[in-house]
Amino acid sequence: MFDKILIANRGEIACRVIRTCRRLGVAPIAVYSQADATAQHVRLADAAWPIGGPRPAESYLRGDAIIEAALRSGAQAIHPGYGFLSENPDFADAVQRAGLVFIGPSGDSMRRMGSKAGAKELMAARGVPVVPGYTGDDQDPALLAREAQRIGFPLMIKAAYGGGGKGMRVVRSLDEFAASLESCQREAKNAFGRDRVLLERYINHPRHIEFQIFGDSHGNTIHLNERECSAQRRYQKVLEETPSPFLTPHLRERMGQAAIAAAQALDYVNAGTVEFIVGADGDFHFMEINTRLQVEHPVTEMVLGLDLVELQLRVAAGEPLPASLVRNKSIPQLGHAIELRLYAEDPEQGFLPGSGRLETLRLPTPSRHVRIDSGVVAGDTVTIFYDPMIAKLIVWDETREAALVRMREALAQCAVIGPKSNIDFLERLVRHRAIVDASIDSGYLDRNLAEFVAADASDADAPFIAAVAWLLHEEAQAPRCARTGADPWSPWARADAWRVGHAGKRIVALLARGQRHEISAFGAAGNYRLDDGTRQLVLEHARFDGTALSAHLDGVARRWQVVLDRDGLIVHDGTRRHLFAHAPAFAWTPSAAASGDRVLAPMPGRIVLVKVSPGTEVTEGQELLVMEAMKMELSLKAPRAGTIAAVQAAAGDFVDADAVLVRLEA
Repeated sequence: MFDKILIANRGEIACRVIRTCRRLGVAPIAVYSQADATAQHVRLADAAWPIGGPRPAESYLRGDAIIEAALRSGAQAIHPGYGFLSENPDFADAVQRAGLVFIGPSGDSMRRMGSKAGAKELMAARGVPVVPGYTGDDQDPALLAREAQRIGFPLMIKAAYGGGGKGMRVVRSLDEFAASLESCQREAKNAFGRDRVLLERYINHPRHIEFQIFGDSHGNTIHLNERECSAQRRYQKVLEETPSPFLTPHLRERMGQAAIAAAQALDYVNAGTVEFIVGADGDFHFMEINTRLQVEHPVTEMVLGLDLVELQLRVAAGEPLPASLVRNKSIPQLGHAIELRLYAEDPEQGFLPGSGRLETLRLPTPSRHVRIDSGVVAGDTVTIFYDPMIAKLIVWDETREAALVRMREALAQCAVIGPKSNIDFLERLVRHRAIVDASIDSGYLDRNLAEFVAADASDADAPFIAAVAWLLHEEAQAPRCARTGADPWSPWARADAWRVGHAGKRIVALLARGQRHEISAFGAAGNYRLDDGTRQLVLEHARFDGTALSAHLDGVARRWQVVLDRDGLIVHDGTRRHLFAHAPAFAWTPSAAASGDRVLAPMPGRIVLVKVSPGTEVTEGQELLVMEAMKMELSLKAPRAGTIAAVQAAAGDFVDADAVLVRLEA
């Protein structure tokens, strides 16, 4: 086993690899960009080396800087994690030439497998069914357009290198092809350093099922069963689970044999994943091979009781796979595991990636049933330069039904205050009939997104519960503040609005979804009469312990989970969450309506394309600029028809949130 390894990655995967290193007694070394100087993976490692600027091309995609850091640190091997350079064969070769061990397959294997195009050609030659398409080297746009017509629409454009849903577009007509191709190539170039694409026929209503494979340098090749990843939005996996509720034992055996055959044909060493598209009738097509560990690997670990990173390290160090795994054709698994990805993004604004400081971050307490993989803690900042993942929530139980219940409970315990998050979306997802019935396909979310992001009917009680939590918080804080003052016994230091001769009134002002809730409160110490101007409520025996509020509401004892910080409150009734911002009681200025004459940057990012100039006539909804944030492209469109008066950003500019980018003539 190695004494010291360098982790050429960041965020939750770097933290996850560090945990295994600690358990095995291997010293973990990290690298970091300027944006990650105080990140958690830097704090957790034994040492961390700077490798460049905040953008991936300036740091985590700089193989030379990473190898230099490994050599200077005394590391014996490099673990690439996933993303960035993890599937770059030139980097793998460079690591070996430097006298280090690359914890993954060889550069030669990656060249044959890491390219989606090359992998499809290889599988077709081996008799594995593949989806019809074009995988050639010639990337001339005119040729690609002709090939698209030959394949037929709808078709998919995919980055030949990389994964994670980046560089993928579905094109439904020839008119859309050129613009989609350009966008896909730009995104692929930024995310993976290469802009080669492939084309393939788009199969309607497929399921996405992948098999975890492992090989060692002693000739052993195994698979560790499947994961189903059919719940996807724009080809980004949202929910992963194992075992697949769709597979029969016979189909599992056939697909597992195909996965092993693919690996054996390449003398594959270390961890990889063979991904398949599976039709409704059980026919399956090879999709791609990922020559790395997958984001969703924890669900496999939960049902098998394995540490896949440990297996990676041991195989890279020359050890054989455990005999107990090699002698079993199919590895028996226990129970059911599900993973969800918690992101800083706004589902109600097209899943716009978010950034900013995590003022509050609460995640479930890890246990036998719940696992948390995260690269941030409260107080950290989600930056604009990388994926906005906050954490992965993984749950396990004996049955799928029980695991879904565990996941609902885990989500209810999550709270994010700062950048917006997709928690509401995830809570709707795990209760949706398509998930509960296991009938979801990989295009379902995109076809029916409104079912998952539409706002729930408001809970009339939620503002009152939030107000009571704030009142109890104020009452608890007031004595502490008074003790530091000149007169700790002053009646004016009380927070219960006590007045001589009459009951005092306090006003709690809350904001939710652009609406102001102004609640008048009479009473104290957990007993209140509340009035919002249209409705009155009586809450008695209220107690708030910092995480939950219990009270009698109109005589019925109830309990809510509540998260409170200085700026906001989250009230969760067990099914839905309600987010409120605390506002001054006597200062309210409504947000100015958009004039329709300006296009603003929705978040910090970089302008990659400007498609208009002053004097251009535009129509409502016409694309004016393309900006990049969180490794994704965002299309900024005209709010109305008119004439461009000014363009205030150029391609390559970094812009702040709410910066005016384009002005229309009045």
